[in-house]
Amino acid sequence: MTRKRRAGIFSALTTSITLVLSIGLSSVSTGAETTTLVKPDPSRSAHIKELLSGVSLIDGHNDLPWQYRKLGNDMNAINLTRDARKINLVTDFPRLKDGCVGGQFWSVYIPPAMLGSVAVRAVLEQIDVVHQMVARYPDRLELALTADDIERIHRSGKVASLIGMEGGHSIDNSLAMLRMTYALGARYMTLTHTKSLDWADAAGDEPKAHGLSRFGESVIHEMNQLGMLVDVSHVSDETMATAIQSSKAPVICSHSSARAICDVPRNVPDEMLKAIAARGGMVMVNFVPGFLTEKGRVYGIAEQAEEDRLGKLFGKDEKKTQPLLDEWKKSHPAPQPTLNDVANHMDHIRNVAGVNCLGIGADYEGFGHPPIGLEDVSCYPALLTELSRRGYSDEEIKKVAGLNLLRVLRSVEKVAKELKPVRAH
Repeated sequence: MTRKRRAGIFSALTTSITLVLSIGLSSVSTGAETTTLVKPDPSRSAHIKELLSGVSLIDGHNDLPWQYRKLGNDMNAINLTRDARKINLVTDFPRLKDGCVGGQFWSVYIPPAMLGSVAVRAVLEQIDVVHQMVARYPDRLELALTADDIERIHRSGKVASLIGMEGGHSIDNSLAMLRMTYALGARYMTLTHTKSLDWADAAGDEPKAHGLSRFGESVIHEMNQLGMLVDVSHVSDETMATAIQSSKAPVICSHSSARAICDVPRNVPDEMLKAIAARGGMVMVNFVPGFLTEKGRVYGIAEQAEEDRLGKLFGKDEKKTQPLLDEWKKSHPAPQPTLNDVANHMDHIRNVAGVNCLGIGADYEGFGHPPIGLEDVSCYPALLTELSRRGYSDEEIKKVAGLNLLRVLRSVEKVAKELKPVRAH
């Protein structure tokens, strides 16, 4: 699991960690958690792929730009035209094609420890990576700025490439910076990452704003005027509720799951699912193992506790800590969620908030060990085939795949036009 995702899962879980330690780490070693996957009916699978030829399948969150940054933003370091398994990536063009992907929000994530001018530079560099990807592969990718763009680009056989900022620390408390990132193509901003800001609180971190500060409300208003999606993944319940109420446009969770099934702060409680749906928004379900099952949640807490213990003993010396952590993992096999677990979250959200609230935000390239059956970006049709088996209609499948996101984006664009200031002539 990456440090990025561990932070999202395990913030403010000290009580749970203490409980796990008190009962002994070995108690969470249940071995591989497996669920028998129903072998998809070939005719059903073929039907789903046929449906996806006519609708843009849009994923809300992929961290591929961060993988480039880890390689010095060297665009030659990753060749997306061939299978990227050899460099431990789950995203490349052959598998995007197999996955019927028509639109992708590329996350321009920067760590929450980056602040001030460092954060501004880093997020601009991340945005530049997306622009370079599009320029490097013009026959495969095209930058999308509107819902109409997504549909047009999908019809052309390319992947509509959208930009999503992960964390309001990226704008350094500057509405001007927010406007400029929009001008460069950013079409959503996740209000926080794992650390609370002065103007918005993160899930699992100590609150500072207890919702949104006055500046936080001005950020929401500016995003509404621009036509930028307000993303409430990662935020606290209080901030989520305030953002939903403050926004004149529907809000989204670009990569979150249902708390009723897996009780982590990053997941969305039922009352917020209903509130998001009531305002026309949506939740794009996340594939991170620690967000999917209770066994996965408890295992993750124990893993983090062991890493913290080793850190206290050896500091940041990874040459000492990593072999010991690897040995711990060998003796404590991680529970392994499956495609069925993701489908269970989707079922829950559909039952609580309606199918119009539902989408896909896998979070690929931001975590390790994807669920069985959802190993990479080629697997979206398998998930939708399972939903079809569970009784979702063709129209519902198309909504989950992308029509819901297109509807929300068009609503946000409409609000922006209505709020556009009248300029004197």
